[in-house]
Amino acid sequence: MAPKKAKKKEAASSNVFSMFEQSQIQEFKEAFTIMDQNRDGFIDKNDLRDTFAALGRLNVGNDELDEMLKEAPGPINFTIFLSMFGEKLKGTDPEENILNAFKIFDPEGTGIIKGEEIKYHLMSQADKFTEAEVNQMFTNFPLDVAGNLDYKNLCYVITHGEDKEQE
Repeated sequence: MAPKKAKKKEAASSNVFSMFEQSQIQEFKEAFTIMDQNRDGFIDKNDLRDTFAALGRLNVGNDELDEMLKEAPGPINFTIFLSMFGEKLKGTDPEENILNAFKIFDPEGTGIIKGEEIKYHLMSQADKFTEAEVNQMFTNFPLDVAGNLDYKNLCYVITHGEDKEQE
């Protein structure tokens, strides 16, 4: 029985690695290494607390950290870390669906939306964004000199994880 279990485990982990391109796996590995503060090959509660502290959030409660750790099926090594991201990304809509949602605001199909217009809609419709959340989005996806958002690039980053220009 032991050889069968080992084979199943091997197949599951190789499946996780096939979900991502090599460059994405390398980026996840770098993130994992940064988070694994004590360099033991696992992300634990202390690693999470230290990572939050490095990002400027010092008062993270034990309950919040425990909830995060409960999302994993066991100790978080790199393979588990990668599979957790795979599960999260699995729910992401295809690029075409996201583009179609933005096209509502761009009937001419130019690929851009006025920054003020998208800010208004994000802050006033459905799951309303806060001003800080909109500003963070504009920090990550800056408006052009005319004050427009390149939503085609934004959609690409959401679904592929990197700027089209970087490829």
